Amino acid sequence: MDRYSFDVEAHMQSLYRSLSEKDRRRYAAVEAEKLGHGGIEYIAKLFGCHRDTIRQGRADIESLPNDPAEGRVRKKGAGGETLAALSRGSSKRLKKKLKRKRRARLSKTESSGPTWESQKGSGLLKGASG
Repeated sequence: MDRYSFDVEAHMQSLYRSLSEKDRRRYAAVEAEKLGHGGIEYIAKLFGCHRDTIRQGRADIESLPNDPAEGRVRKKGAGGETLAALSRGSSKRLKKKLKRKRRARLSKTESSGPTWESQKGSGLLKGASG
């Protein structure tokens, strides 16, 4: 397997970083296929991706032109801020709900009947210890 020159590697890395996730997988798979034996290892190191990513890219290419996710592109960090904002609001509501449940549980145990301490003092347990 031949290595690419430093300049070509730099251009390949720039192109790879500019692509969507799906296109990066496919590009890496094509480059690895061009190199033949050892190509997956070399390209995985060059692009800093996992070998399984390249294998998935190969499977993606083999399933073309039938791409179930055609036209969909997932952007880096998409939805993260919205989810964080939602979780803050949900967290506050959840804390209030848990606080109410704790209060209800405490009030139930206080009024649920005799406790161990009240039974000890009343002589109800004398026959059991004797």
